[in-house]
Amino acid sequence: MFALIQAAGWPIWPIILASIVAVGIIGERLWALRPSIVTPRDLLSRVIQEYQKSGVRAEMLARLHQHCPLGQILAAGLRNDKSTREIMKESIEEAGRAVAHDLERYLTTLGTIASLSPLMGLFGTLVGMIEIFGSNSPTGGGGNPAQLAHGISVALYNSAFGILVAIPSMIFYRHFRAKVDSLVVEMELQALKLVEIVHGERTS
Repeated sequence: MFALIQAAGWPIWPIILASIVAVGIIGERLWALRPSIVTPRDLLSRVIQEYQKSGVRAEMLARLHQHCPLGQILAAGLRNDKSTREIMKESIEEAGRAVAHDLERYLTTLGTIASLSPLMGLFGTLVGMIEIFGSNSPTGGGGNPAQLAHGISVALYNSAFGILVAIPSMIFYRHFRAKVDSLVVEMELQALKLVEIVHGERTS
């Protein structure tokens, strides 16, 4: 592996750094966007039971807010349980926007890496081509085979590494964006169900 890095030359290092950042973001988002963490399956039913039993309590709201993203949205709605349905929905929507923003954390960076990696590879390719033409110039050693081979290695390896980093980065970027959208829809549906139960429009 180190031999490949040496063959690719110094332009490969920004691509390697971008790949490390991308792997870190992918691992963190895979862990943070698990449905069991964002939208626990039985949370809404437990909140409804507790609300119907003892109403809204400060301790309940604090516990919900710290529990998970869905809990933050439900807590925002329950803080306005005595208000109108519209006000309760508005408070839920405001909390939902903040939660959605948190769920999209680092995704812009991942998308940027996916877009820039091929360009960094192209930059390495240009550096390699410059070395190739430099070796063929009157002052470049009259076509030194070693320098010519090094320039070709820099050109090809950087393009390959740039594409290699870009493909999984783009795949996971689109996967995480779709996953965030689906989680946000799920939280909106559960929050709407809470609003309807609080205002007596449904029983469960």
